[in-house]
Amino acid sequence: MSIVYLNGEFLPVERATVSVLDRGFLFGDGIYEVIPVYGGRLFRLPQHLQRLQQSLEGIRLQNPLSHAEWGALFREAVARNGGGDLSMYLQVTRGFVAKRDHAFPATATPTILVMTNPLPRRPNPPGVSAIVARDIRWDLCHIKAITLLPNTLLRQEAIEAGASEAILVRHGVVTEGAASNVFVVSGGRVATPAKGTQILPGITRDLVVELLHEAGIGCEERVVTIDELRAADEVWLTAATREVAPVVRLEGAPVGTGAPGPVWKAVDDLYQDYKRRVREGLVEN
Repeated sequence: MSIVYLNGEFLPVERATVSVLDRGFLFGDGIYEVIPVYGGRLFRLPQHLQRLQQSLEGIRLQNPLSHAEWGALFREAVARNGGGDLSMYLQVTRGFVAKRDHAFPATATPTILVMTNPLPRRPNPPGVSAIVARDIRWDLCHIKAITLLPNTLLRQEAIEAGASEAILVRHGVVTEGAASNVFVVSGGRVATPAKGTQILPGITRDLVVELLHEAGIGCEERVVTIDELRAADEVWLTAATREVAPVVRLEGAPVGTGAPGPVWKAVDDLYQDYKRRVREGLVEN
């Protein structure tokens, strides 16, 4: 039975409830984070806490805890759920209000939820399929908001097409996946859409960029067009639970040879070695 943290209390997930007047329920007024845990150790915690802070500032909500308090809370949640490899979910909403009103309440105590789930196993062999879809989301995608209906519709569109992810495009330019960041490889060089308000600053994305640079593999953060995507030798998706997933089919056609490519293999080896160092406590968090 999973143990969750809700508003100051650890309890079984079946007993965790919030009011129907919580603004997260009424308006999707809140933010979230997903943090991988390897061997009981939190993955890139400072970077996740920085993004948490940026998302809270983006919706004009004061951070209810210090970074040290968040770290202590997360570690206790990991311990109460047996450690190992987990996916930790954090959600903060503007909280309970006395009546439904679009305007921010004069006073409200944020609702804080922390829960964990086992990390999904990596597919063997690796490789996913994707479609291309029009990016129908709002203009503040750098905020990790819980208002995910457009992302849900886009992911469902991919599922119904026999794929596992939708790669999103605005005006001929690739933004990101419905729940992932995107990389393309052409002629051995890697590119990923540059950060801005239309993509989420992915923690896994940033680590992959770091690892590529450290390994001397060229990587540009820039505009990526739909034509580049369709002509790429390799396409990858990155996310907390996907890690670095090679796209082997795009819109029903093979990407490159239709199998994970050599540059993906090199970066995946680097990523798995980084995870190993996290598990062994060799990476500071």
